[in-house]
Amino acid sequence: MSDVIADMLTRIRNANMVGADFTLVPSSKIKIAIAKVLKDEGFIRDYGILTSNTPQRVIKVHLKYTAEKEPVLRGLKRVSKPGLRVYAGKGEIPRVYGGLGIAILSTTQGIMVGKEAWRKGIGGEILCYVW
Repeated sequence: MSDVIADMLTRIRNANMVGADFTLVPSSKIKIAIAKVLKDEGFIRDYGILTSNTPQRVIKVHLKYTAEKEPVLRGLKRVSKPGLRVYAGKGEIPRVYGGLGIAILSTTQGIMVGKEAWRKGIGGEILCYVW
């Protein structure tokens, strides 16, 4: 698999569409950081790291729904891909859905939301849009 972040987003998107309570994603540091951002911004309920007798750890992402069983997470879009990296300077960080969504960036100070990177005055690689 060449794009592990796109795989994570696709697993979350698919589980969200069928109304699953959670989904399992193979673990890595960048995926854990993305899951933390999604939790902090209120798009997922929680996440946890599961260990088993295999060397690969797994992230259990608990999805979030409204009282009417509508998914809180409306969309996920991968922006920067292995074949075409997309970078944004501090003044070029995009607004997603007029501020209703978030852009997740990989910066020199770690994985963060576009608004936070803008406040700190740093740019980085745009990993994905979430709304």
